[in-house]
Amino acid sequence: MTTDEMLRLENQLCFPLYVASRLTTRMYGPLLEELDITYPQYLVLLALWQTDNQPVGELTKRLYLETSTLTPLLKRLEQKQYISRKRSVTDERSVLIALTESGQALKEKAVCIPEKITELFRSSTIDMQELTGFYQTLQKIIQHAG
Repeated sequence: MTTDEMLRLENQLCFPLYVASRLTTRMYGPLLEELDITYPQYLVLLALWQTDNQPVGELTKRLYLETSTLTPLLKRLEQKQYISRKRSVTDERSVLIALTESGQALKEKAVCIPEKITELFRSSTIDMQELTGFYQTLQKIIQHAG
């Protein structure tokens, strides 16, 4: 492969991953708009619905985000009264993030989202086996690169 070919946009692994990520996030938009949350806020809530009352540091690791990126998301979720932020009693440097009743109740409204997204993919030319294989490949990429 020549230098020019190596540097062609369509020959870059990063480009289809980037585009697929953006397009997938866009698919979530209308579903999350009904809940009045953004996609990044949804990810934070997913992490908290799985394990409530987590330190900010743990959330940054789970979501692969920097604290400077996560903090504004948490502030907005707190303003919407979906989460609370409190200093840890045992370690004053640590801030714990917990769901409020409203944040917990939002889970019931969001439970249909994964199935709706899967249906959107299934209704295209992608079958479930391809989707599962792609998911497994992405997990390997994350483990290797993360």
